[in-house]
Amino acid sequence: MRIEGRIRSWKDDKGFGFIVPDAGGDEVFVHISELDAEGRRPTAGDRVSFELGRDRRGRVCAQSVTMAGVPLKTRRVAGRTADHPAQWGGATLFAIPAFLLLMVVAALFWRMPTGWFVLYFVLSAVTYGLYRLDKTLAERDGWRVPEPRLHLLALVGGWPGALLAQQFLRHKSVKQSFRRAFWITVALNVVAFLLLTSPVGRSLIAGLLGH
Repeated sequence: MRIEGRIRSWKDDKGFGFIVPDAGGDEVFVHISELDAEGRRPTAGDRVSFELGRDRRGRVCAQSVTMAGVPLKTRRVAGRTADHPAQWGGATLFAIPAFLLLMVVAALFWRMPTGWFVLYFVLSAVTYGLYRLDKTLAERDGWRVPEPRLHLLALVGGWPGALLAQQFLRHKSVKQSFRRAFWITVALNVVAFLLLTSPVGRSLIAGLLGH
């Protein structure tokens, strides 16, 4: 049974808020992970519909939440929202094979050490794990992983893992400011990779260093 209401308050930096049901009663806690908003960010006053459920601590919370005018697309599996790829960016996953192709070219024609493949794989695995940890902490209302730490890992080479986590964990895939900063780190990392591995980039660096 779905319940109608409106968001009374929303803390965008923490990703949660409270809903006031139209029928009255206590306000209901809602976390961003339960909200299917087609890329929109919720704000106080938004009309929503939801189902009542309980979190891992047994507390009443809103689940399978959708904003007015946005069709409900998430599926319920065993009482929880199924994890689907994020709505906004399935196509962005092509960035990973495109970059992998660039690395293969660098290895074949630019004599890039194969250790670069290991480096990106390890950093991506660590970043994916940190995203999973952050989502778990968010669901338990625990201390969160600082966003600058996630961006730093993406910047130094963990962005493929971050992108996979955003898509398949549905975590950090809605907040516009985070997404913008993330893609800036991706662009900077690719530029740094080209400078460090391509003959032109190495010559440019050597010239700047005076060698």
